[in-house]
This record gives sequence, structure tokens and C-alpha cells, in this order.
Amino acid sequence: MFSLSHLHSGLQILTAPSDGTASVTVLVFAGAGSRYEKEKERGVSHFLEHMFFKGGKKYPTTKDVSIAIDGIGGDFNAFTAKEYAGYYVKVAAKHTELACDVLSDMLLNASFPPKEIDKERGVIMEEERMYQDTPMYRAGWDFEELLYGDHPLGWDTIGKEEVIHSVTQADFQKHKDLLYTPNNLVLAFAGKVTKKDAEKLAEQYFSDIAGKQDRTFLPFKTYNKERVFLRTKTTEQAHLVIGVPGIPSQHKNHFANKLLSIILGGNMSSRMFLNIREAHGLCYYISTEVDSYLDAGSLATRAGVDQSRLYEAVKRIREEYMLCAKKGILPEELRRAKEYLKGKITLSLEDSEERANFYGKQALLYPKIRTIAEYFHEIDRVTKEQVSALAARLLKPEELRLVVIGKEKDKEKLRDLIA
Repeated sequence: MFSLSHLHSGLQILTAPSDGTASVTVLVFAGAGSRYEKEKERGVSHFLEHMFFKGGKKYPTTKDVSIAIDGIGGDFNAFTAKEYAGYYVKVAAKHTELACDVLSDMLLNASFPPKEIDKERGVIMEEERMYQDTPMYRAGWDFEELLYGDHPLGWDTIGKEEVIHSVTQADFQKHKDLLYTPNNLVLAFAGKVTKKDAEKLAEQYFSDIAGKQDRTFLPFKTYNKERVFLRTKTTEQAHLVIGVPGIPSQHKNHFANKLLSIILGGNMSSRMFLNIREAHGLCYYISTEVDSYLDAGSLATRAGVDQSRLYEAVKRIREEYMLCAKKGILPEELRRAKEYLKGKITLSLEDSEERANFYGKQALLYPKIRTIAEYFHEIDRVTKEQVSALAARLLKPEELRLVVIGKEKDKEKLRDLIA
């Protein structure tokens, strides 16, 4: 279960206790993902995430932050997605106060020293090059750009090189003031912690967070019409992503969508794995996933294949999509997918970090926070007819998009393959 309360400032305090762990994760969710950026700011959200770890008043340097957490065997990290950013410290329960001390110092007292900004520019550019050299990641970014076009949802979170090289201390402070405000944050405590202790620590360490959110994101309206993106590059494998526009996170078919992706390519008993990898030996990795934003979404399959068998792989993945759209799914497939999804959630929520993520994200983004029981109920009530109808609606030839990274040069041939 969970409980939700507020400080006088409006800051939401989410507590998700668990008796089955000796750890506590303190996580701050912010409605400050990359889709809140404007063109001239592309990359500032992710860069700001890096800069929060450069220290505040009590822990003035990265070394001080690291020593404080490493000294108790804790973990700390951060992430920037399209719709949110997050900062967490995970510790043994007896060190929960230290976790709050470090996190609050970062959020309240970050000074963004110019010397540190200059050093971090190089770090972020190396991160960008790492992704460029990892085509299985780059292909996913290219697919979102292909699908969403020149919209913040289509921009990668790393941003533009010219912004990374020019952003200043004042830019970071402005972005923080616009979005890191009580009404746009959720402070989540998960693990071996009580509501009383969480509220006490929140009041002690986070009550000084102030301001009012003064930036909203640009709504998404229309999917890009371009259907193929080809990045010709010397790679050992051809990496591909083939998918369709999907549904938003709050759509009535959200859970049917998750189950459809599992049936298609969510595990080792899925259609893609058995029919593309096992039956034809076309790839090592293949998976189907959904991405759901508040006003957009996608369903896509990604794989790495031998360059000489790229066309065959695209053709066979397309065939699996069309077969599912035409004939629907089997009752046994749906049953297995439901149990798989519930089992994975059950296992993950034994971890305090995952528990903080599960509840904290809902509190930040969605109008309703579902308990685990409510979440499972939504999974269980999905019908075969619902999933089959969704497959028929989404998996249409004219909606297919394809990204390829590899030695392939014939974009028109790829377009013909998915037509």
C-alpha cells in the first residue's frame, strides 16, 4: 500500500512501506523531462540532472556527495526522461536521514559552478558519442524522431551539441526555478519506512523548496508522415526498429496495449522470439515494447540481424504484425502474458527503488495512483477481444515505420518492404 500527504508548500509526500526489505529509497520525481524544453534549450534538462550532483552547501563537491553515500554503502543516481526527471538515494534504513540530507542539499543549494559546467560539457559529449557508437540504443532514438518528428517528444534527451557547449549557470538556475517547484515535484519514500518518519524527514529537509511552476509542455497532435529512416554506418549487424503509433498512457486500452506487446515480443515465449529468432535464426536480440506518454505512444519491435538477412527480418516481423492484426490472439497467450506481467511487477517491487518508481511516477503524472491490487485488477479484466481489436486497429501496413542502422543504402527498398 501507499499513503499520500502534503507539506504546507504543496509538495507531495508519497510513502510506500514494505516489510520485506531492509533498505529505503528516497526519490524525488520532477515534471522536468526533456519535452518541457524549447528548441534553443535542447539538452538543458539532462545537463541540469548532471549538475545537481556537483554539490550544494553542506556537500559542496561531487567528491563530498560521493563520499557521503559510498561511505555507508548506498546507491545514488538520476535519470532524465521525456516527461520527468528523477533523483534518488538508496540506503540501509538506518541511514534514511542521510539520504534526505544529501538530496535536499542538492535540490535546494545547487550552485552550478561555471568551472564544473565547463568540465561536464565534455562528459555529456562523451555520453552522446557512447550512444552514437551503440546502435541498438541509437535506433530507438531515431525511431522516436521518425515517429514524432520535430516535436520535443521526437528530440533525444542528450540535446544539441551547440546548447551543451553554450549553456550557462544562469540557464540552469532559470530552468530549475521554472520546474523544480513544490507543485511539480513528488518526494517518494519506499522500503523500510513509516509514513510518520517520512513526513517528519520531509518537513525537516524539504520544506524550504519554494516557487511555482511556470512552464508547461507543448501538446502532441500529429504523428510524422515519413515512414523510413536509414542511418548508413559500418556495423557488424543491421539494427532495426519497426513499429506503429500507439496509445497514450491514460487511454482505456493501456493495459491491453502492454499485454499485446508481451504477446508479440515481450519474453522468450513470445511470437517474435519463437518465430523470428528460434524458428529462423535471424537474430540474437529481439523484443517488442510500448512507450506511452500522456498524449502519444508507440508499439515497436527492435532486433539486430545479419546484414545479408535484413530484408528477410523486416518481412517476417511485418508478417507477424499482420497475422496478429488479422487473426487476433489466443486465450492461452493472453493468460500467459497476464501472469508474466504480474509476476515481473511482483518481483520488481521487492526492491525499494522500484517501489518508489512505481508509486512516485503515478503520483507525478497521473490523476489516479493505483495500488498493486488495483493495477493487477486492471490487468486481469483485459479480454481477448479487447487485445485483438487493439491489434487490428494499430497494426496496419500504412501505419508502419522503420528505422535501420547498418550498411544498407537502399531506402526505397526498405519503404517497399513495409508497404
